[in-house]
Amino acid sequence: MKTINILLIEDDLIEVMKLKRATGSLNLNHKIIEANNGEKALELLQQKNNLPDIILLDLNMPKINGIEFLRILKADERLSYIPTIILTTSNNQRDLLECFKTGIAGYVLKPLKYEDYVSKIEKLLAYWSINELITT
Repeated sequence: MKTINILLIEDDLIEVMKLKRATGSLNLNHKIIEANNGEKALELLQQKNNLPDIILLDLNMPKINGIEFLRILKADERLSYIPTIILTTSNNQRDLLECFKTGIAGYVLKPLKYEDYVSKIEKLLAYWSINELITT
């Protein structure tokens, strides 16, 4: 399985640690770049030579929420192709519809049980690591 560069946009430090723990326990050596809000993520995305292969995005964040971030991302010709997967606790159907309209690559609900979370992360990252991704 190839290594992928992941931009994780998540303001909850516990969720960041949970993702790192899950990928570590699965022996996945993917590179995880963190941004704790949408503004920081947009700053990171300005580095043209270091774009992520995929973005994992939480919806409920300060400053710019996930849907606002998505709109900005998809309006930028240079960044709009990056597959963006929502990783959230929100099963709000309006959020789901809005995200798919904006052009997301997936919408994954964070389960409460850690074992279920690890299982979802394993499947999600396995799927993206076998995809042909655009490299810059």
